[in-house]
Amino acid sequence: MNSTITSKTSSSPLTSPAATILSPCAACKILRRRCSEKCILAPYFPPSEPLKFTTAHRVFGASNIIKLLQELPESQRGDAVSSIVYEANARMRDPVYGCAGAICLLQKQVAELQAQLARSQAELLAVETQRAHLLAVLCMEMASSSSQQLQWADPNPLQSHDFLLDQVDAAHGAMIWEETLWS
Repeated sequence: MNSTITSKTSSSPLTSPAATILSPCAACKILRRRCSEKCILAPYFPPSEPLKFTTAHRVFGASNIIKLLQELPESQRGDAVSSIVYEANARMRDPVYGCAGAICLLQKQVAELQAQLARSQAELLAVETQRAHLLAVLCMEMASSSSQQLQWADPNPLQSHDFLLDQVDAAHGAMIWEETLWS
């Protein structure tokens, strides 16, 4: 059934117990016509949503909407009405471009966000490279300062240098271990 049915019960025993009142769909109500059982618009424009049909009617016209729905199989009509209403709302906001304007704006925003993401990734890579470089310089400084201290204290500098490198490698390995463990 295409329209809403409400029933009223009569208190008089002489009249029928239930009289039905048909409420026309929003399309028929706006077009001021009688809503029939076979109204093609009723399932998609319920009486509780008159603005939905009003907007679509202003942009496309009732006859064009009816023709479009008649050409489609019933399984696709709901999606078609959703698209018509969406396009009508977009045309009301932007009469020139409609949905295409909204799509273009969204594509522009996506492109801007992709560029921002690429810049952020490049900046992150630069910071990580700088960190690695600073860590290498720090290790080299520690190695050179430790080797100078050991050379003064140890009569065999070659052996103490090897020991220092082992300590730096061990310390560097511990730093790497901590990084992978905690990051």
